[in-house]
Amino acid sequence: MKKTSINFSDYANETLKALPGGILLTSKADDEVDSMVIGWGTLGITWSKPIFIAYVREGRHTRSLLDKNPEFTVNIPVGDFDKKIIGICGGKSGRDTDKIKEAGLTLVEPNKISVPGIKEFPLTLECRVVYQQTQSLADLEDDIVTAFYPQDKPSTEVRANKDPHICYYGEIVDAYIIED
Repeated sequence: MKKTSINFSDYANETLKALPGGILLTSKADDEVDSMVIGWGTLGITWSKPIFIAYVREGRHTRSLLDKNPEFTVNIPVGDFDKKIIGICGGKSGRDTDKIKEAGLTLVEPNKISVPGIKEFPLTLECRVVYQQTQSLADLEDDIVTAFYPQDKPSTEVRANKDPHICYYGEIVDAYIIED
């Protein structure tokens, strides 16, 4: 498998355009690899470093993996891709599903971190967490809390989405496109 090195900023538009439809954030701890769908993210320069900020809810399985290993890859589709990947990786928890196997994803050896890329989502950013911060719901505007962190949903509802996000600032240490 070939990897073509890229400058992440040359692909900023492709990355930001793909986000609303869902891209993958892949994490790894011990021998477990998991990919989740993210639809929010920020790409830019912070502290003179290239950074991708990923937002992960406190209660997600990915958070527990990031706590153990503060590295992740951002995996972005290029061209057509199997939409079932988004359904599986966005609709199931890695706590009780091997999403990599179920979605038929091909793991690709990373260059600089321990977390693999995903062949089916070939535009890859390898990131090392340099900072993280939990959002304070009290500091958000009321309309944002109402829309994204509703506290009036029944507690028995699966994924009630009451918990805030943790913002993971990942320094982009490598960027490439995976090719056959």
